Amino acid sequence: MSAKDKATGKEQSIVIKASSGLSDEEIDQMVKDAEANAAEDKKFEELIAARNTADGMIHATKKTLDEAGDKASDEEKDAINSAITELEEAVKGDDVADMEAKTKALTDASGNLAQKMYAEAQAAEEGAAAGAAEEGGSDDNAEAVDAEFEEVSEEEKEEEKEEK
Repeated sequence: MSAKDKATGKEQSIVIKASSGLSDEEIDQMVKDAEANAAEDKKFEELIAARNTADGMIHATKKTLDEAGDKASDEEKDAINSAITELEEAVKGDDVADMEAKTKALTDASGNLAQKMYAEAQAAEEGAAAGAAEEGGSDDNAEAVDAEFEEVSEEEKEEEKEEK
C-alpha cells in the first residue's frame, strides 16, 4: 500500500504480509489432531454437563430442604440427605452414568417433598382467597364511577391555550 501527500509530493509505502509462522503442513496436522480428539472432547463435555446438573440439583435440593423446615418428615430428610451425599461422592469421580443415576435418585427423593410443599401452599392460597371473597362480598365495585373521557392531542391543547 502506498500514499502520496499532494501538497509536499512525498510518498510512503508499506507491505503487509501474513506472519503466522505456521506452514500448511503444520495447520493440516493441527486439524487432524483436533478431529482425532473430538470423541474425547465430547466425553469431557458430557462429564462437565453431568457435574453441573448434579451440582445445581444438590444446591436446589438443599435450599428446598431448608425452606421446608418442619414440613419434611425425618424419613424424607434422611432419604434426601442420603441421596445428596451419594451424588456429592459421584461428582468427585468421572462416571457420567453414575452421576446421572444419582441425580435422578435425588430428584425422585426430593420430588415428593416439593409436591407436598406446593400442595400446602396452594391449599393455603385457596383458603385465603375464599376468606377474602367472604369478606368482600359482591360489593367490589362500590366506589366505581362511570365516566366519559376524550383524548386530547398536544396540538389541541396548544390551540385551547391560544384561545384563552
